[in-house]
Amino acid sequence: MKFIKNVLFRRSTFLAVAILAQIVILIGVIAKFNDYFVFFYMVSTVLSIIIVGIILNNDMHPVYKLAWIIPILLFPVFGGVFYLLFGGSKLGKRSKKKLKSITEETENLLDKRDSILEEIKSKNKFAAQQARYIQNYAKYPPYYNTESRYLKSGEEHFKELKKQLRKAEKYIFLEYFIIAEGEMWDTILDILIEKAESGVEVRLIYDDLGCLQTLPYKYQEKLKKLGIKVAIFNPLFPILSIKHNNRDHRKIVVIDGETAFTGGINLADEYINKIDRFGHWKDSGIMLQGAAVWNMTVMFLSMWQHLTGVEENINEYKADIPSAQKSKKDGYIQPFADSPLDNEAVGEMVYLNLITKAEDYIYITTPYLILDNEMITALTSAAKAGVDVRIITPHIPDKWYVHLVTRSYYEILMASGVKVYEYQPGFIHSKTYVADDNYGGVGTINMDYRSLFLHFECGVWLYKCSTIQDMKDDFETTLEKCKKITKEDLEEQKWYKSLVGSVLRVFAPLM
Repeated sequence: MKFIKNVLFRRSTFLAVAILAQIVILIGVIAKFNDYFVFFYMVSTVLSIIIVGIILNNDMHPVYKLAWIIPILLFPVFGGVFYLLFGGSKLGKRSKKKLKSITEETENLLDKRDSILEEIKSKNKFAAQQARYIQNYAKYPPYYNTESRYLKSGEEHFKELKKQLRKAEKYIFLEYFIIAEGEMWDTILDILIEKAESGVEVRLIYDDLGCLQTLPYKYQEKLKKLGIKVAIFNPLFPILSIKHNNRDHRKIVVIDGETAFTGGINLADEYINKIDRFGHWKDSGIMLQGAAVWNMTVMFLSMWQHLTGVEENINEYKADIPSAQKSKKDGYIQPFADSPLDNEAVGEMVYLNLITKAEDYIYITTPYLILDNEMITALTSAAKAGVDVRIITPHIPDKWYVHLVTRSYYEILMASGVKVYEYQPGFIHSKTYVADDNYGGVGTINMDYRSLFLHFECGVWLYKCSTIQDMKDDFETTLEKCKKITKEDLEEQKWYKSLVGSVLRVFAPLM
C-alpha cells in the first residue's frame, strides 16, 4: 500500500497523467471532428501531405525526417497535427535572439588561437583541420599549456573530485543531467555547504527531467537556503511542449577556473557502484588543469546566463595561469560544447573526423549505438580500408528497447570488419574515442540520435597527450572483460527480438 501511495503521489506520475490526459483530449477532439465532418479526413490527409512536403524540404537530418514521415503517412488524421505540436521549429524568435547573443558573447570571450593551429598543422594537417573545425564552428579554441588526467572509473573520478572540491577558494560551478540523493551526492553536498559557508561561490545547474525521479520536488529551494545558487534547465510543466525534447546532458565541474572535470559520470550512486542497477557500472571522465579550463568556465557561465537571464562580467572568473603552467606542453587539448539549437552537429563531426582520419585503429566505448547513415558509412569504410575498428557496448542494458536497437546495427558493422564487444559484467556508460595513439575524445556524447542532435553536450578533444595512452590502456583492460560478438551470436538471437529492434530502429530518432 505504501509503495502504491508513493508511486501515485510522485511528481513524475502527476506530470505523466497530465500530459497523457492532454494527448487523449487532443485525439478525442480530432475524432469528434471526424464524426461530424465527412471532409475532415480528407482535410487531415491533405494537411499531412503538405507537412510531409515541408519535412522533405527542410534542413533536418534525413533519419529524423523518415521517423516523422512514416507515422504521418500511416496515421494522417493524427500524424500531421502531432508534428505541428512536437516536430517543428525548436525555438521561437525571442529564444533564437537570446541564443544568438549568447553565442556571440561566447565567441568574444574565447580568443581564436590560430598560432596553436599552425603549430598543430606543422605536426599533422589532419589534426589541425579537426582543431580548426571545433574552433570555428563550436567557438572553442585549442590549448597546449594544460595538464590532463584520465579517470578510468566512477570511483576514481569521485575520489579526485572530492579532493579538488576541498581545495576551492573562490568558486565552484557544477552542471549535471542527473543528481540523486545517496552517498555520492550527499558527500559532495556536504563539501559544497562547507565551502559556501566559508565564502566560496557555489553554483549548480541540473536538468529537471534528468532529476525528475531522483530529487524531491522544489529541491532547489533547500539548496538555496544552504547558500548554493541554483538554475534548473527546462523546468517541467504538465503541458505538451517540444521544449522538453532538448535536455542538458552535460556533466561539468569548474573549480576556481583552474581545474575542470567532465565525462560520463553523473552524481548518483550507481556511477560509483554503491548500488547495483545494471550489474557493474563502467564509466570514465577526465580532469583538466590549466588554460583549457577557461573553455569549460565560459561553457558553464554561458548556460547560466541563458537560464537565469542575468548578465554578468564573465571575464572576472578567468584564472591567472601560473608561469610554470604556461610553459608546459603535453599535447593539445580542446574542450568544446555542442548545442542542438545551432544547426551544427559538432559532436557527430568530431566523431566522424576521428573515424575517417584513423590510419591504424580506432577504439570506441558507448552505452548506445544508434547510428545514422553517415556514421555507418564512416565505421564500415574505415574497417574495409584495414583500420582496426573496435566498439564496446553494454551487455546488461539500462533500457531494453534501446539495447535492441543497438544490437540491430551489429550485423551491418560486423559484415564490414568492425569488431563489436559487449561488456559482460554489466553496463558501460563511458563515452571515449582513441585513435592511432595520437587522438582521444572524452565527454558526455553518446552515439545515438538524442546526444548527437537533441541534447546539450560537451567533450574534450585531445591530440598527442600522454592521457591518450591511459585511455588506450583502459580500453584494452576493459576488453578483457568483454565478449566479442560473433555471427553465431547474431543467429542465436530470438527472431522476435530482431524484428522489434528493426522496427524500433526506424523510430529511434523520436525515442
